[in-house]
Amino acid sequence: MESAELPLKDIHLPDAIGWWPPAMGWWLLVILIPLMILLLIKLIRHITRSTAIKSAKRILTEIKQDSTKNELEKLREISILLRRVAVSVAPRENIAGLTGQAWLDFLDQGMKDKPFTQGIGQCLINTPYQNKTSINVDINHLISLCQQWLKVQAKRKK
Repeated sequence: MESAELPLKDIHLPDAIGWWPPAMGWWLLVILIPLMILLLIKLIRHITRSTAIKSAKRILTEIKQDSTKNELEKLREISILLRRVAVSVAPRENIAGLTGQAWLDFLDQGMKDKPFTQGIGQCLINTPYQNKTSINVDINHLISLCQQWLKVQAKRKK
């Protein structure tokens, strides 16, 4: 018997797979990576913020209980502490350059009755920088005001 040629066509390979549209995994990566980065940034800010406030509360208690320092030294330490906490919990470029009345206005944000601009907090403008041996400020009252300010900062969300 003779072999007859069958009417078969040649093998055709499929077209190469194109880059568009991407597979489902690539779509998930495009969505999940920025989301994870955003969540990581928020988590780091939250941890930094809460750590700064907790440390400040502890340091404020230490300042209050330290009997070896006079009131002026305590006032200076409180002023430095408030500045450090403010830079930790708020954007640095908004806080670092604040002085005088603008600094007190920042401290009053979220507080009732403006205790920094109109109350005992006014002493934070000039008194820490004066070269005196004693001051006329109730440090315990100022420390309790600072503790209230720290509580307000802990409740604020950034």
